Amino acid sequence: MHESAGTVGLSAATTPSRGTLDELDLALVNALQMAPRAPWAQLARPLGVDAATLSRRWSRLRESGEAWVTCYASPSQVTYGALALIEVSCVPQAREALAEQLGGHPQAMSVELVAGSCDLLLTVATATMSSMSAYVLALGRIEAVTATRTHLVQHVHRDGSEWRMDSLSRDQRRDLSETEDGGAHAAVAATLTSEDRILLRVLAEDGRRSVTSIAAELGRPESTVRRSLNSLLQGGRAVLRCDAAHLYAGWRSSATLWMSVPPAQLMAAGDELSRLRSTRMAASVSAEANLLSVVWLHALDDLGRYEAQAAARISSLRVRNRAVNLRWIKRMGRLLGDDGRSTGCVPVDPWHPIA
Repeated sequence: MHESAGTVGLSAATTPSRGTLDELDLALVNALQMAPRAPWAQLARPLGVDAATLSRRWSRLRESGEAWVTCYASPSQVTYGALALIEVSCVPQAREALAEQLGGHPQAMSVELVAGSCDLLLTVATATMSSMSAYVLALGRIEAVTATRTHLVQHVHRDGSEWRMDSLSRDQRRDLSETEDGGAHAAVAATLTSEDRILLRVLAEDGRRSVTSIAAELGRPESTVRRSLNSLLQGGRAVLRCDAAHLYAGWRSSATLWMSVPPAQLMAAGDELSRLRSTRMAASVSAEANLLSVVWLHALDDLGRYEAQAAARISSLRVRNRAVNLRWIKRMGRLLGDDGRSTGCVPVDPWHPIA
């Protein structure tokens, strides 16, 4: 298939070396971060590659587990006390088995093996604060668990769906901004319905799944599914997110930082932290260390530079704790292998009964 000229700067026929994504791969992921369900024909002109080539390239990335589009409830849908980061300490010999066990929990959005003051770090979403309490109690009853520490999220300043690969030119970003359909969160007008939750679970496995395919699985008219899907996404009740195997994309290290600022400066500090390039997620939490950020880095020695940059912007900020990622077991519902590629999906479901 002929490839038209564009700013990607690499032939679409080029096959990236093992363990890396090439420039077109990165540009495609970046484009889908901005417009996760955009038709290939709509992405062709900004990327300078024909629609058929984009479709084939995405199929390869998705089938290999190198990139994917998922869907989950908007942070605005989660009530206070129902979203938390939980530090878990465990007996050393059970660490990996425990992580894999917790990765199977629908409430566990993400599970990480980390270096720091704990062994595992979980991001957990439940339906209510009482459900979160039940989850933490159930976690403590697992034989291998020796201690837990829960940090309740007060406010999400930046969600991971808003982070971008930065692989596109300014002109490409401008053209794609006209089709952007999944990055910005619209004002939430209503809460999720039971029908919405069914759609969330379907889209979690493939956020680009066609209306025709969804309608066939659910046994509903396409027109009904299309209306429900548009309402769910345009109403801001759900978030579409394109993600990639971080090691293949050149992001070799990640960490979670717990920081503190004076309470009167908390909201402004969280917003400022969100503007830093490496900040994937920033949130205010109910703890002495009242601000946290999840950062993605090209190398671990970039962490010190990130902290210095944050301190330069927020003079009152103090770093209180760090958890450096050793391996992702699960990220936003995606089960990941040692190399960061997707190996499966356990859709995030805050409403799932707690065992």
